[in-house]
Formats: sequence, structure tokens, C-alpha cells
Amino acid sequence: MEDQREALRKIITTLAVKNEEIQTFIYSLKQMLLNVEANSTKVQEDLEAEFQSLTSLLEELKEGMLMKIKQDRASRTYELQNQLAACTRALESSEELLETANQTLQAADSEDFPQAAKQIKDGVTMAPAFRLSLKAKVSDNMSHLMVDFAQERQMLQALKFLPVPSAPVIDLAESLVADNCVTLVWRMPDEDSKIDHYVLEYRRTNFEGPPRLKEDQPWMVIEGIRQTEHTLTGLKFDMKYMNFRVKACNKAVAGEFSEPVTLETPAFMFRLDASTSHQNLRVEDLSVEWDAMGGKVQDIKAREKDGKGRTASPVNSPARGTPSPKRMSSGRGGRDRFTAESYTVLGDTLIDGGEHYWEVRFEPDSKAFGVGVAYRSLGRFEQLGKTAASWCLHVNNWLQVSFMAKHANKVKVLDNPVPDCLGVHCDFHQGLLSFYNARTRHLLHTFKAKFTQPLLPAFTVWCGSFQVTAGLQVPSSVRCLQKRGSATSSSNTSLT
Repeated sequence: MEDQREALRKIITTLAVKNEEIQTFIYSLKQMLLNVEANSTKVQEDLEAEFQSLTSLLEELKEGMLMKIKQDRASRTYELQNQLAACTRALESSEELLETANQTLQAADSEDFPQAAKQIKDGVTMAPAFRLSLKAKVSDNMSHLMVDFAQERQMLQALKFLPVPSAPVIDLAESLVADNCVTLVWRMPDEDSKIDHYVLEYRRTNFEGPPRLKEDQPWMVIEGIRQTEHTLTGLKFDMKYMNFRVKACNKAVAGEFSEPVTLETPAFMFRLDASTSHQNLRVEDLSVEWDAMGGKVQDIKAREKDGKGRTASPVNSPARGTPSPKRMSSGRGGRDRFTAESYTVLGDTLIDGGEHYWEVRFEPDSKAFGVGVAYRSLGRFEQLGKTAASWCLHVNNWLQVSFMAKHANKVKVLDNPVPDCLGVHCDFHQGLLSFYNARTRHLLHTFKAKFTQPLLPAFTVWCGSFQVTAGLQVPSSVRCLQKRGSATSSSNTSLT
């Protein structure tokens, strides 16, 4: 009996679920019926509007052509009537001369004949009939104002509803990734003159190959593209790849998206490692501000948390996504990694090969500021540029302004104006560390060294602040300068 009750309960549950599914489907069908009514009304109104627009255009064209015919008829009529009037007057004058000549000839024996004959001769010479052109000034042919709508009629007869555009094909061979810009090129598989515009979507990812269905990053949309290519500028490549897809749209409907493609976006992405920074430096993502009370505040927080209040490194933050294999773990302890007068913070990603580029913009009122690279072994009391473990450009606004390159406690004063934004280019294998005016790409200084250990981006600031921009590719202009040897042939040599 209990088994039968359980079986009946299952049947009831199944029927209830099925009934709910049917009810949902019925609601969906009713909604679709309403949508069909609304959508058909809309497309009918749109169709009537298009035909009305076409009719108005034809009426306007017709009025213009009729006006042209009327103007041409009036002009020709005027010319012919004037010529007709002139001919009529010439004929009347000629007839009078003819009558006079006949009368004079009949009186040839009179004494006045010679004088009369001479007058007739002079009159004939000046007669309008002999100065008149007997060719019509205009033609009576109006065929040049006729039209032939045979071709247009065929086009109208072939008029159909707008087809759904085909999916574009992205041309990877013509697409380009350079200077933190992406130029995407595509083509249509078949010629389609009805396409109005294209829609491009892109998103960042850390996964190579075809785009995944589920991705943390949303698709970014660019609409209204009129050409079959588009360039995205000013991008920040904080992930390894970007996905792209394109669809074509006419005035009625959008087609399917193209097969998505994945482009590699190589760039040097790092964060500032708060666990290495001096206590007086307040680190937020890629921004740093010197805080005279920073150390005391940190001590208070540390005591409140029983010594567990050390700032976590961005390396271990869940917001970092997939970490780079070169991203290092936390330094020696917490925020007191650098101390005393070494107001320093390091990046969290090691440089052990290849070329890398980043930029830093510092507050002009900062009393002291430095940017460069350092070995991870840089001591907690050591300042940038004062040991063999670091290289930097240093700006000092305290008492008097000085701009210098520093390494191993050796200094070279630079004659260049201090830019508000510095670009740093590190070529690890070539042993080149170059600094540029990030706005003008003017080379400021180059260190030439043999790096024996992996490097870390390094920064120092006193009574000021700065902002780092990472996720940048090596600019083409910087690469060109290095290829031409400008980086080593300028007036800035190694301090080793």
C-alpha cells in the first residue's frame, strides 16, 4: 500500500511539473501572439513609411523635371517668336523694296530714273532681309528631356524584404596589435550593398584559444562602425589576450556574429607590492602617497589586530585573477619592508628577460621622487641608486631642483627639463635601462649594465605622490630609437 502511495505521489509531482510547463508554454505562446500582432503592425507602418518616402521622392523628382521642360519650352518659344518677328519685319521691308523697284523700272525713261535706281540699290544693300540668318536659333526637338525608367522599374520589381546580413569574417593577417592599440580588419563573405553599419564587441581574457562561454569580463560594445575595420586606442593590456567578434546590420535587422577570434596582447602588467613599502607610503593599487603619519597609523592597526594587520600583497588578492608565473610572493614581512629614509616600494612582478615598459606620473610638488629598477635583494635601509643593486632617475625639489641619474652611489646630473610623466624601458638581455619623457618620447638617460639577477620596478617618494601606469607595450618609437642605437650613442652613458 505504501509503495502505491509513493508511486502516486511521484505521478502527482510529475503531472504538476508538466502542468506548470504547459502553463508556462501557453503563456509564452500568448505572448508571442501579442508580439506578432505588435511587430507586424510596426513593420507594416515602416513599409508604408518607406513607400511614402519613395513616392514623395518620385513626386519631387517629377515636379523638378516638369519644371525643366516648362523652362526649356518657354526659352525656345521666346527665341523662335523673336526670330519670327524679325523675319516678318524683314519680309515686309523686302516687299516694299520690291514694289518700289518694279515701279521705278516701269518709269525707266523719266529723268529721275538714275537717282531712283541708286536709292533702291542703297536700300537693298541695307535691307534687313540680307542681314538675316535663315537658320532657326533653336531646335524643336525635345527628346533630350525624355526619361527611361526601364532599369529603375526592374529594380523596383525586384524589390524584396531586407535579408539578414551574413556573418563577417575577421582577417587576422591584416589585424594588428601595437602601441596599446588594436586594429581589427574584417570582410563580408558576399557583397551586400544593404549593410548600414557594423557592431564590434571585445573583452579581455587570460585564456588562449577560442573564447569561452563563461568569462568574468563582460563584452564591450562599439556600434555605428561604417568601414570594415576599426582601431581601438588607449587600451590597457592588463590581461594576456582579447576576444573579438563583429556583426553586420542593415536598417532592419542585425546578422549573426562572426566567428570570434583571440589576439594576444603582450604587455608588462604589475602592481605595487604594499608589503615592501615604507610605512610612510600609502599604497592603493598603482598609486602611492607619502604620509607623515603612516607609520603611527600602521602601528595602531597592528596592535588592534594583535599583529595580524599586515597589508596583504596584491599577489595573493583574489582580484588579481590568474597570477603571472613571474609574480613574486610577499617580501620580508609587512609594510616595514623598507624603513628609515628609504621611502621605497617595489613592483610585484620580476623582470628576468625580454623588453618591458611602464610609465609613472608624479606630483610636481613632491620634494623628492625616484623611479627605476632594483634587485630583490635591495636592503631595507638602502635608498634607490645608492647601491649596486638599483638604478634610478631621481628628482629633488628640496631647497633647489636637481634632476639626476643614480647608480652605485654615483650621480650624473641631467640637463633636461623634468617632465611630469616618465617612461621606463628595460631590455633585460641587452642590459639597457632607458628613461624617456613619456609625452614627447625624448630620451633622457640610458644605463648600460649586465643584470645578474631578476629586476623589480622600484619607486621612491618623499612629501609627495605618484601614479604608475602598467599594462603598456613597448612603444614603436622607443623600439626605433633602440634599433638606431640612439639609446647607447647619446650623451647618457652607464654610471658603472
